[in-house]
Amino acid sequence: MAGSPLPLLFLDVDGPLIPFGATREQLPEGYPAFGEGGPNPLVARIDPDHGRRLRALPCELVWATTWTSDANECVAPWLGLPELPVVTWPEPSHEGGTPGLHWKTPALVRWAAGRPFAWVDDEIAEADRAWVEAHHPGRALLHRVEAWRGLTGADFAVLEAWLGRFPD
Repeated sequence: MAGSPLPLLFLDVDGPLIPFGATREQLPEGYPAFGEGGPNPLVARIDPDHGRRLRALPCELVWATTWTSDANECVAPWLGLPELPVVTWPEPSHEGGTPGLHWKTPALVRWAAGRPFAWVDDEIAEADRAWVEAHHPGRALLHRVEAWRGLTGADFAVLEAWLGRFPD
């Protein structure tokens, strides 16, 4: 498959990049701050080294976050990332859907259009995995990150291993 496009990596901000929700037992000292957060002080919780690690992954990075274009304005510069494509979310539907299915899941499958993709989010559930398996013809990795902890070295190892299975 020489010349095929790189796999996509859909990246959420709140949870994977900006950890939140830790208890005092989990983080007695609170969240580390990596400097000033600029216009959004929560950005200071993002480890700037994540940018280097994300750039090193053999994939096309795509923001899959409710931050939408604000991710390019606030988060990308903090991480040293270029402006990235941003998933445009559909209007909320009041129709009954698949129980437990995250509202992002169908939009990400449409965006991928058959391309292999990894999705990093703190809200992925089994219903999402089953829906992707049934509706996406390509390979997919749905990787759930603990929101209170954010991305860790172990999470990057999972992504590196999965993305490393694709030919250059």
